[in-house]
Amino acid sequence: MSKLLDMLLEHKIVAIFRGFKGAEADAAALALIEGGIRLMEVTMNTEEAAETIYRWREKFEGRAVIGAGTVRDVKMAQEAVAAGASFLISPNLDEEVIAFGASHGISVWPGVMTPTEIVRARKVGAEAVKIFPMASLGVGYLAEICAPLDNIPMIATGGVDLENIKDYFAAGACAVGMGSKLLNKEWIREGRYELLTDQASQFVKAAADCK
Repeated sequence: MSKLLDMLLEHKIVAIFRGFKGAEADAAALALIEGGIRLMEVTMNTEEAAETIYRWREKFEGRAVIGAGTVRDVKMAQEAVAAGASFLISPNLDEEVIAFGASHGISVWPGVMTPTEIVRARKVGAEAVKIFPMASLGVGYLAEICAPLDNIPMIATGGVDLENIKDYFAAGACAVGMGSKLLNKEWIREGRYELLTDQASQFVKAAADCK
């Protein structure tokens, strides 16, 4: 088990930054860290993604681990790792990306949906997988696939809120990926970062209560 997987299992939440850049992104990231978030991904289809990852690696060293999301192919993986990403998350299963990560000592958590994809990802070296799109598949689907595949850590991404987060963990998820529910665009636009911190702390507490 890698150090990154240990962190994932301990902290249980990956914050997804998509479409935020510059000082606004920095302030939002700091707000989530102050609320207890320890794993953050910057999606590679965000403008200035590589620059943000590079900046955050230094800015938040020792406080949060920074990875890259929406890593769809090896070219994106190369760019993310060059920027300093500590882990890679994708919406799809690309075996070349997993191999690239392994060769550089970088954890890769690929996006999968079916049992066949989940098992295939595990066989080619993924320590954990991202079940996506969870908002459409539903918690019932998660519970069904986790029952026979309970030896594979699964990150449920999509549809998580304070009302149902415990249901995701009860269904078998080892962690959840969250974007808009942690990063309210209106609050960020208005500079109300204290609200992000408060909300993040609520999610962190809810996740910690799930054993």
